[in-house]
Amino acid sequence: MAAYGVKLGLDHETALKLGNFFGGGIGRMGDTCGAVTGALMVIGLKYGTADTGNKASKVKGYDLSKKFIDEFKARNRSVICRELIGFDIGLKKDLDADAWMIISERCPKYVKDAAGILEEIL
Repeated sequence: MAAYGVKLGLDHETALKLGNFFGGGIGRMGDTCGAVTGALMVIGLKYGTADTGNKASKVKGYDLSKKFIDEFKARNRSVICRELIGFDIGLKKDLDADAWMIISERCPKYVKDAAGILEEIL
């Protein structure tokens, strides 16, 4: 979100704040990967509209979101954090060294994949 937000009209601090709690599968609950939710926010910034009557924009945004998700799944088999990292981060009150090691080994690939797919879409 922060990497693309500035290019799409957000100041860096606001972009960081908006994406702050999507990591760990949305608020460390193990659900949708933060790289995926961040990418969908970027797609919304680029192609979304505040005009609720603009059906064409909405259709395009949903189509691009689906394209992003399909490609991310093709590369990584899932968009669910607990499936991607191999454990349910939401069940851990505190992350131990092993959990942080897994996260630091796996998550950079997911962020890189999300950014690469975004580049193709944007």
